[in-house]
Amino acid sequence: MQSLKHHFLMAMPHLEDPNFAGSLIYLCDHDHNGCMGVIVNRPMEITLDALFEQLSLGGDDSPYRNAPVYYGGPMHKDRGFILHVGDSQAWDSSVQVEDGIALTTSMDILQALADGNGPEHFLVCLGCAGWDVGQLEDELKENAWLTVEGHSNVLFDTPPAERLAAAAGILGVDLNLMTRNAGHA
Repeated sequence: MQSLKHHFLMAMPHLEDPNFAGSLIYLCDHDHNGCMGVIVNRPMEITLDALFEQLSLGGDDSPYRNAPVYYGGPMHKDRGFILHVGDSQAWDSSVQVEDGIALTTSMDILQALADGNGPEHFLVCLGCAGWDVGQLEDELKENAWLTVEGHSNVLFDTPPAERLAAAAGILGVDLNLMTRNAGHA
């Protein structure tokens, strides 16, 4: 199967797993070992200010302190995954997902955000979503997900509550008009 790295996974209306129902996932990696991504449309009730305080990073004057923290997925919920515009080389533990979009897991980016020096466009996610080899492909065959190439404007310029519909709109699909019953033609 072709790599779905830098693609959105859109939960189909019949997907009832509470970890993924109504979710838009941005896939950061997909290769022969499986795939990994972060949910990008589920802000939690905490902000970066609380995270800065919990990690003793300061940040009282950070322009980012009121930014939401997102539920990134059910795996590694105690780890931060920062999806951001920019280059991965600027940070200790970072991978380039696509030109201009990187995923960073090191503390240096959180300290930079607390200091007001981080990337201008970012999403801080707690946890991630992952699939073993062949698992996502099986879920796609079962019509659990729609896929479309990722777009940075959906990630960083669209309000969280509108991201799933915006991603579906790239395909010309309105998920609200889709049946909750899955099937195969």
